[in-house]
Amino acid sequence: MSTCRSLLAVVLTSVLASSVVAQEWTRFRGPNGGGIAAEANIPSAPTADDFNWKVKLPGMGHSSPTIWGNQVFLMSADPDSGLRYVLCLDAQSGKTIWQKEFAAGASHLHSKSSYASCSPAVDDMHIYVAWADDEQTQLVALNHDGELSWRVDLGPWVSQHGFGTSPMIFEDKVIISLMQLGDERKLRGRPIGNSRLIAFDRKTGEKIWETKRDSDVAAYSVPCVYEMKDGKKVLIANSSAHGIAAHDPDTGKQMWAEKVFNMRSVSSPVVAGELILGSSGSGGGGNTVNAVDPNGGQPKLAWRMSRQASYVPTPVADGDKVFVWYDKGIVSCLDAKTGEVLGQKRIGGNYYGSPIRVGQRLFCISEEGKLMVVSADTNLEVLGETNLGEGSESTPSISDGVMYLRTYSHLFSLGK
Repeated sequence: MSTCRSLLAVVLTSVLASSVVAQEWTRFRGPNGGGIAAEANIPSAPTADDFNWKVKLPGMGHSSPTIWGNQVFLMSADPDSGLRYVLCLDAQSGKTIWQKEFAAGASHLHSKSSYASCSPAVDDMHIYVAWADDEQTQLVALNHDGELSWRVDLGPWVSQHGFGTSPMIFEDKVIISLMQLGDERKLRGRPIGNSRLIAFDRKTGEKIWETKRDSDVAAYSVPCVYEMKDGKKVLIANSSAHGIAAHDPDTGKQMWAEKVFNMRSVSSPVVAGELILGSSGSGGGGNTVNAVDPNGGQPKLAWRMSRQASYVPTPVADGDKVFVWYDKGIVSCLDAKTGEVLGQKRIGGNYYGSPIRVGQRLFCISEEGKLMVVSADTNLEVLGETNLGEGSESTPSISDGVMYLRTYSHLFSLGK
């Protein structure tokens, strides 16, 4: 009997491990935005011979790939005209399956941004992409053959740095957070932004709910889902105006908000055990990573990191540890419950993409175009450093044991 149980346990473990490896990468930073994948046969210091393929993309952008089956989806854009490209590539060969073009106006951008900074969301029916110029914000759903299913205009986008938020999917909804410039920071006399959180029926594009939000400075966080101790799933959305806030995903109603930020929120919320993490900061410093405990009746700040804290890169969790990848090239390992720094290492470079964890390794691409691989432990050993030949402000994606790396105008496939 014990032999049978042992054999069953081995089979179940193998099946579960396989399902994690093969899991589709359906949004920015993968399932629930966690940036986590099972260990895969991806070299830490790849040479040119290790890449499956490298393809030139039209235009340029920072959009991270999403993957469904054998299809890779991402955005790019003409940096002069603002023409947006939505691309579908064959995951095995890198060949373009289809390419759709959408006219859009040129608009003011931060020097580190692009017209294609939105990462698609994908499900069994559609690819959902968003972009904006000074006059309109578009949310578009295409089927897997590239045909337009629905399209909604969400009005003007008002910010200092351009558009960069991405949609996410929860159950029957596609949800997008539109946090824009507020009253006290009017931009060249333009009206204040219409900040809100919106859910659409992912099949039809019909609006299910819309929740008005306070306007402050633009925020670019992509929401995630947190399961409370009572089993209730809540939608977590970060912004400088509300901090880390929970919403009822069925109605959009705000359930609570813990105002832990005093600067812009660019990174996305991430679940670390029973806590929810979010960061804020600025290009000039003052960054913090904040951990909120939403249980116990009233949400509260559990801990705060204020030295070598990340501003743009989103942290990644691993059980009782959290890894924070500081924009200026310092990686920290923290105790997830207390925020105590357990290890820290300077690796150099500048970072606007976020790390992902593959098994016990962290992968992140620097602005200078170097793929950095660091051990996901307190030692933070640099396991590899590979020059991709072009700068990047994108986040790696992985599905079925293959990693996809996006530089400004190229896409790479790595791993078997």
